[in-house]
Amino acid sequence: MASANAIWTRMKAARLTGPRKILWAADDDLRAAGLSRQKIRYARALAEARIDYNALRSAPDAEVIATLVQVPGIGQWTAEIYAMFSLGRADVFAHGDLALQEAARLLFDLPARPKEKEMRQLAEAWSPWRSVAARILWAYYRVAKDREGIR
Repeated sequence: MASANAIWTRMKAARLTGPRKILWAADDDLRAAGLSRQKIRYARALAEARIDYNALRSAPDAEVIATLVQVPGIGQWTAEIYAMFSLGRADVFAHGDLALQEAARLLFDLPARPKEKEMRQLAEAWSPWRSVAARILWAYYRVAKDREGIR
């Protein structure tokens, strides 16, 4: 998170914060701000996607996620996290999140960390509040890892 904040600070200082500016910027300028070649490619793909973020606010969860995962560099987890935190969706769950999986293993005393499919089945019971359940599991994970000395 600290490195992302540092990159964002450098991007703002270089005035490289809008889609047009990303598309028009030289690779060297973007690299100077801290973006790797791959991140430059992903940033440009996102800028070229011309996503209507206002429309996403009222779109169904599945449509939000489907729209975002079409952009190179944005996977299922990123799209789900965006829906949960940026759009405030109440019924989205990041089934592939390792911290959620580990929290479920600890909380439910499972022999192994549940895979994505198992997490999907487990989370069904929490609908329509799966995002709330995720936040509770993340909080539980933080407490559990501190207790167990996990870093």
